[in-house]
Amino acid sequence: MAKPAPATSRIVTSRITAEVAAAYEPVIGLEVHTQLKTATKIFCGCATRFGDPPNSNTCPVCLGLPGALPVLNKRAVELALRASLALHLKVQESSRFARKNYFYPDLPKGYQISMYELPLATGGWLEIEREGAHKRIGITRLHLEEDAAKGMHEGFPESGTKTYIDYNRSGMPLAEIVSEPDLRSPAEAYAYLTTLKQVLEYAQVSDCNMEEGSLRCDANVSVRPRGTEAFGTKVEVKNLNSFRYLQKALEFEIERHIGVLEGGGKIIQETRLWNVAAGRTAAMRSKEFAHDYRYFPEPDLVPLRVSESWMARIRSDMPELPAARRERFIEQYALTEYNADVLTATRVTGDYFEKTAAVSGDARAAANWVMGDLAALLKEQGTEIIESPVSAENLGGLIKLIAQGKISGKIAKEILPKMLSSGDAADVIAEREGLHQISDTGALEKIVDEVIAANPKQVEQYRGGKQTVIAFLVGQVMKASRGQADPAAVNTLLKGKLV
Repeated sequence: MAKPAPATSRIVTSRITAEVAAAYEPVIGLEVHTQLKTATKIFCGCATRFGDPPNSNTCPVCLGLPGALPVLNKRAVELALRASLALHLKVQESSRFARKNYFYPDLPKGYQISMYELPLATGGWLEIEREGAHKRIGITRLHLEEDAAKGMHEGFPESGTKTYIDYNRSGMPLAEIVSEPDLRSPAEAYAYLTTLKQVLEYAQVSDCNMEEGSLRCDANVSVRPRGTEAFGTKVEVKNLNSFRYLQKALEFEIERHIGVLEGGGKIIQETRLWNVAAGRTAAMRSKEFAHDYRYFPEPDLVPLRVSESWMARIRSDMPELPAARRERFIEQYALTEYNADVLTATRVTGDYFEKTAAVSGDARAAANWVMGDLAALLKEQGTEIIESPVSAENLGGLIKLIAQGKISGKIAKEILPKMLSSGDAADVIAEREGLHQISDTGALEKIVDEVIAANPKQVEQYRGGKQTVIAFLVGQVMKASRGQADPAAVNTLLKGKLV
């Protein structure tokens, strides 16, 4: 089994020049574990809820008690099939679970049920975008497995000498997605992981909440002299649970590898951990190989067979994915590529925009309000759009009031924060606070007369031929009416009185 990393002198330069770094090419592959969005665990009926009291969601199966037998969760398989379709993978007609043997406190059975030589799906790809260029990243395989328990090393009276285990996570359903070593920079790895997260969320496979452990990433990284084909010795960096840490860990490892090689040293194949506080990786153990795990077929589970009729049902139930939705938004709503990118960044944002556009009848205005005023207010409050007190229907209603001439754009900007704080609809607030737009000529005439009397110089300039002064006078009327005057009606009144 895995042994501690051998003690060896590592020659690492304190700083690698840009010229030296440019002589090497990073080679990166990612292994992403995503928790499937099921109500129960993969081989038993225990709940998958996050945040429940430690060790409360357990049973003989996920605790590995003698005689307990696993039963495969059909919903977990269906979600994994959906993920496979979303990632252009070929689903195998027959796949098989295996026992992956290793001995850690967080693994109650002494082995993990996973897939090895016969995975669920193989040979897919994911397209990423970097600086306007598109690149296709190969995906080797997707397979199902159970999660281990959670080791807890801090926050307890005896944390210095003991490890505490929460078995709630033991048996959680995971899909492991293994990329080809096609990534050539930390920035590409970041783009791949963010794009993968987006696709999995759209496919409704996982909530991909990294803070709750629903999306975790291991990175395999090596460097080679630029222009060569042979791979260098790879190092695995384990359990990267944020996009930023992934990028930083890769940047550190690439520089460390180059420093070792430039100093005449040799890279050791090992597993390392990212130390957040120190901003560096640290050796964890020597890198194990497949034979170290003594894989053999799981005797308590029959092979998994996926029929064409089952796949047909999964295909028919597939939701619209991000790339298709972006193209549709551009075509259907005449949005710019940038706006379409922003509005499809998450499934929730896209849904919110479409509902707003449907209610308001003006997709461009809906895009501007969702991306602009609403986004700014939510950011100030530290709130996501999924938690917005302003429903899409109510935001659409606000935009519709502007189009109907019932309120001005300026008043709408005053109403929106009130909608955010109260949750009320725009027309309710406008009625309650007397904010409806004044279009009645009789009501406006008095204000217009007062503005004309108060600004003789500008009136004289307008009558002298300086037509642009009308904008100043309209502004004064709007100010006097607290933004409630109908600008078009004001313009007509002013021009009639200034002849």
